[in-house]
Formats: sequence, structure tokens, C-alpha cells
Amino acid sequence: MENNVYTPPKVLSIAGFDGSCGAGLQADLKVFSAHKCYGLNVLTSLPIQNTKGVQDIYEIPASVIAKQLSCMFEDITPSAIKIGMLFNAEIIAVVAGFLKEHADGIPIVLDPVMVAKSGHHLLLPEAITTMKELLIPQVKVITPNLPEAGALLNCEINTKEEMENSAERLLQLGCQSVLLKGGHLDGEESNDFYRTAEQSDWLTGKRIATANTHGTGCTLSAAIAANIALGYDNLTSCKNAKIYTQHALQHADSLKMGQGKGSLHHFYGLWG
Repeated sequence: MENNVYTPPKVLSIAGFDGSCGAGLQADLKVFSAHKCYGLNVLTSLPIQNTKGVQDIYEIPASVIAKQLSCMFEDITPSAIKIGMLFNAEIIAVVAGFLKEHADGIPIVLDPVMVAKSGHHLLLPEAITTMKELLIPQVKVITPNLPEAGALLNCEINTKEEMENSAERLLQLGCQSVLLKGGHLDGEESNDFYRTAEQSDWLTGKRIATANTHGTGCTLSAAIAANIALGYDNLTSCKNAKIYTQHALQHADSLKMGQGKGSLHHFYGLWG
């Protein structure tokens, strides 16, 4: 800070909309703010949703997404980028092409969201190949849950050993590191597996007993991007993000929001 002017780390969310602000780019902006980063956003789709689920999804034309990206980058260069819902192959191709040309050296965190709890597709199945070929090779950290990893690899993942093997296969798609989320496994713990070409590590954590889990994956990936923007390495960013997400889950029941699955408490350290 000099002469009372401060330039914070800037993190761009390329993601879908959530009117209840528990997931999507609205949740990302909360997470960035909680980490003292300045949030930017590019809207990729318009799901009509609340805490009870997704009711419908309206597409944003790929050309409009391209204009949003161009407008943002001609003014502000982000320190890191988090990518969430992309919906279809055309959008993936536009985003991947733009980032390849204009975001060289900017770390990218990809949360490959595919299906909402309501059953609505957040990524059309035919777009998975495009994601694997055009986007994942540009990514610093990818954060799939087990069903998403299974869709990317065309397999089922039901054990810790299968998680380790699948993380290695995901790494071969070209990303720099993988954080494979293990929350879909049974048990009292919710452990994630981190893998790069040089190292691997289990990130352990207790399973939090709360129904307010809406936006957990968005929160984790956004927190990773924020930590990377703050200067932490990939593994430390993943560890810090997991701790933050666990605390946000632990405090989630102190919020009463909506009639369905409520949001995490992103600002547990600031209020409430």
C-alpha cells in the first residue's frame, strides 16, 4: 500500500449464475472477498435456481461470453482464474481459445461441474471430450468430485485405491495438478487426494454433519484460486482451501437461508 492506494490480488470467476448466491459466480465472489482478493466475473449461463434446486437453464451465446472476456482483459488482468459451469462444447471452445491466447502464465483452477443435485446437466455430456482436449491441458489445478472424474475417465471410482489410480489418469490429460474430492465415499471422513507428476498427498478432514452444502465444490475451487492469487503453491492452496471450506460448512447451520439445501457460511470469520 502506498499513498492509501491498494492493489489487491484479482481473481476472475468464469461460471454460471445462482440467484440464491450459494454457488456459481456469486459464491466465488464471496470466497474471493473472504480471502481479501478482488473478484471479477464472466457469466457463462443462467440457471434458474434456488436452494431447492435448478428449475431451468438458459444459455448465454458463446459470442457474448467472448465479448465479456475481451472486455475484462482489455481493462484488468486477473492474478488467477477459476472456471466453473461452461454448459456446452461451443462455450468451452470459446473460453479455452481465449485463455490460450490471452492468459498465458495466469494460473487456472477448473471445477468441472457436470450435474446439479436436481439432475439438470450443467455440462452437456457431449461436451466432455471438448473439455478434455481444449481446456484441461491449460489448467493448473482441476477439482473433480468422484462422479465428475468418472465421467472424464469413463469409469467408476468407489475406493481410495481407485481414487489414487484415477488421479494419475486425470493428470495424464495434461493438467498440472489434480485435487480429486472424495466426499462421495462413505465414512466419517471426507478425504481428498492431491496428485502432481512429482508428489501426492491425502488431504484429510472430518465429514461435517449439515444439510447446508449448496455450493461446496464452487467454494473449494474458488478458495484454491484465491490462495494461488495470494502467492501460495498448488498444494498449500488446496490445503488452505479445504480448511476454509470445512470451517464454512461447520458454520453453515448458523445461517437460515431458503427451504432447501442452504449455503455455506462464506463469511464465518467476519460475521455471524
